[in-house]
Amino acid sequence: MKKLFLLDGMALIYRAHFALSKSPRFTSGGLNTSAVMGFTNTLLDVLKKERPTHMAVVFDTDAPTERHTDYEAYKAHREAMPEDLAKALPYIFKVVLGFNIPLITSDGYEADDIIGTLAKKAEAKGYQVYCMTPDKDFAQLVSENIRIYKPARMGNDMEILGVEEVCKKWEVERVEQVIDILGLWGDAVDNIPGIPGIGEKTAKTLIKQYGSMENIIAHSHELKGKMKENVETYAEQGLLSKKLATILLNVPVELDEEGLAMTAPSKDLLEPLFAELEFRTLGRRVFGDDFSITETRAVAVQTDLFGNPVAGGRTTLTVEVEDIYEPPAPIEIRNINTIEHEYILADTFEKRAELINILKAQKHICFDTETTGTDANFCELVGLSFAVKHHQAWYVPVPADEVETKKIVAEFKPVFEDANIGKTGQNLKFDILMLKWYDVEMKGDLFDTMMAHYVIDPDTRHNMDILSENYLSYKPVSITELIGPKGKNQGNMRDVEIEKIKDYAAEDADVTLQLRTVFEPKIKEVEAEKLLHEIENPLIYVLADIEHEGVRIDNDTLREFSKDLETDIAKLEKTVYEKAGVRFNIASPKQLGEVLFEKLMLDPKAKKTKTGQYQTGEDVLLALAAKSDIVRDILDFRQLQKLKSTYVDALPTMVNSKTGRVHTSYNQAVAATGRLSSTNPNLQNIPIRTERGREVRKAFIPRDENHIIVSADYSQIELRIIAEISKDPNMCQAFIDNVDIHTATAAKVYGVALNEVDSTQRRNAKAVNFGIIYGQSAFGLSQNLGIPRKEAADIIEQYFAQYPGIKQYMSDTMNSARENGYVTTLMGRRRYLRDINSANATVRGFAERNAINAPIQGSAADMIKIAMINIHREMKEKNLQSKMTMQVHDELVFDVLKSELEIMKPIITENMKNAIKTEVPIMVEIGTGLNWLEAH
Repeated sequence: MKKLFLLDGMALIYRAHFALSKSPRFTSGGLNTSAVMGFTNTLLDVLKKERPTHMAVVFDTDAPTERHTDYEAYKAHREAMPEDLAKALPYIFKVVLGFNIPLITSDGYEADDIIGTLAKKAEAKGYQVYCMTPDKDFAQLVSENIRIYKPARMGNDMEILGVEEVCKKWEVERVEQVIDILGLWGDAVDNIPGIPGIGEKTAKTLIKQYGSMENIIAHSHELKGKMKENVETYAEQGLLSKKLATILLNVPVELDEEGLAMTAPSKDLLEPLFAELEFRTLGRRVFGDDFSITETRAVAVQTDLFGNPVAGGRTTLTVEVEDIYEPPAPIEIRNINTIEHEYILADTFEKRAELINILKAQKHICFDTETTGTDANFCELVGLSFAVKHHQAWYVPVPADEVETKKIVAEFKPVFEDANIGKTGQNLKFDILMLKWYDVEMKGDLFDTMMAHYVIDPDTRHNMDILSENYLSYKPVSITELIGPKGKNQGNMRDVEIEKIKDYAAEDADVTLQLRTVFEPKIKEVEAEKLLHEIENPLIYVLADIEHEGVRIDNDTLREFSKDLETDIAKLEKTVYEKAGVRFNIASPKQLGEVLFEKLMLDPKAKKTKTGQYQTGEDVLLALAAKSDIVRDILDFRQLQKLKSTYVDALPTMVNSKTGRVHTSYNQAVAATGRLSSTNPNLQNIPIRTERGREVRKAFIPRDENHIIVSADYSQIELRIIAEISKDPNMCQAFIDNVDIHTATAAKVYGVALNEVDSTQRRNAKAVNFGIIYGQSAFGLSQNLGIPRKEAADIIEQYFAQYPGIKQYMSDTMNSARENGYVTTLMGRRRYLRDINSANATVRGFAERNAINAPIQGSAADMIKIAMINIHREMKEKNLQSKMTMQVHDELVFDVLKSELEIMKPIITENMKNAIKTEVPIMVEIGTGLNWLEAH
């Protein structure tokens, strides 16, 4: 079968760019590669799944088309292309041509017209044609042998639409009637006016009745009211809109079957391109595990790719593309085999003693641990590596016998526990935590290269191998070279021959020391010395202690809770079946959708996914819950099931057999705002808004009967910080007077006395207080509160009238962000906003919301981190036995010795209140209990 895929290039590229807009991908040089990565992944998926015999990617040009001549305002309101996307286009062109796929354009015609023309010509020659696009307009092209191919997105599989699917979706008898619906409906994106007052639903109804736009106009006398008036008044506009929506099938472009035929991609072109774009995973997917971004960067790259394709290449380019891609200069290949180094094996007492003497003489040393796994609370030590100058390092192996290993590690305790010797490492928390199990209490100032890079560039990756490639142009030995690829068959570091592990481990310490040298001046450049040296690096010790300590879990409580949940889930399941009148799998979105929207008819406008099944996500069900008790039951069912599987049944399996406690892992270098996150278990996501969710906290208990749980929580910290930063007199005064801020806001906004504020007014004020922080609009507030948009707009207007300092803060912050490209927290943490000056309003709006929120959320994160450091330090100084065990959002949890309770309370509250000096009073709520729920 001849199978032709015609890709709507620009539509797919926009889709790829915005799919990753919340977590964009950047190279170390700052190039946003989201669109290139997304497009390339889509391309690879279709090549693998569909195996087309022929393919082309089609683009528009900037030249005006007949549609612009017919209607000057055509596409006039389209937003400017995001700047990052414009910079990515040349790379996408090169990806297409690197895969030896023709790139087709034609001045005076849009991509839709070129695709339509080629599709019809190919169909006539016996091809199965697939128009690959998310654009709804292409439905009009579908025929027996032409289909729309919508690529996979947001977890949904790809979707193929033929004649039957299009007719069903558009509610038409003939595919060409899609054009009539588009003409009546119009298109706000392309600025096609349509006929006023006619939307999608009405257009479908009219076409079902009259068959075409021309027939509707001819029978306009049968219509009634405003619709009759609009059809008669705007008949000519409607016909023009239909013409604008019609895809042309007469573009002067030939179907070059030989040129469209698929051939092997050009490795010589794609490998250096993937290397420049730092596509490590994609590179390995296409070229195998040997792909390396440092080694392939040095391959010569042809410079005349776009204007003059390479010898042997194919030139199905109907318009030449300007050569706007300039390849990178070759980079010297550097690795362990190409650079002089001295890596020494210290495998005897004498050699270790010699090394220890060298280490003792240093102001700071770099070290690393080699282990049997990646969980420091479960794995074993295999060896230690040290470096004090570039290109020289030592490796100290240790045996499997724990007693013998502890003896060797003890030899290094005078170095590790010397507070005058600074310690450098990559992800030092792991190493410090690892060595705790071998009776080492690390001391000394820390310099963590992972954290250093995090404060320099919080939005990119901080893995050592990546940092080495990007900043040192050096490719370290890969762990997979030693123990194989990830998976059940991966080996163990203990099984690696000593010479190989020596080079690997010593190189890690050496590279990390070199990275410190690179990062130190960069830290100064971004004015992050205080942030790194007074907050992030000292916090490593605190987190290591918390993780090592762990928290005790009451398995009996969880077991009983699991049984209760099982009973509740079964009751809900039975109730849902009774109300639905049928048994079905509630956990199946397909079956649930059919019951809710076909059997029970809860929403005649119910939306479907791209695979044709009804949408049953939480947002959809929440919108229905107010008018349907069965939906409320289903939401409760889902919530209880998730609670049971994610926490109640999972927590007992996470108990460490050595300690009998659960040890979460805190991620310090993930969130760009500075907030901590946690995994295994994720403490931050334990539900607190529902009674059942809160019960999980009952299972977190003191270590024994001599201890008690203490919980300390910042009260409304983000609102207090916005008051502090903005210096708004009214908001500051409310906090100084210790008035409930939501009541105070309601009183100001509604112009009533404090004691006259009712619950609805307070609820509205609370929504505004928190919504403003996240850049909420009048539309968002109206949706949130279920009130008219005008009322929401009035509330916001009054809010800013009463709190002018907040409005000034937002304006000043936005201006500063536009000028500098970043915003800062009270402690100088930067959040970079590369899209803050974008001409594209959608992209710019996202950056503006981050500009408002980041200083507030980031300052709150800084505040609790400083509090943790100071509390931890004071507890150590006073030699207290109580322990800090958890940090969750704005809350700290402690396992306190009962005899130390009255000592600990003021230590906690005072250090939390005074972490950052503010004029606005910081309030801390503290509670105690026999479990976390009771204490909170």
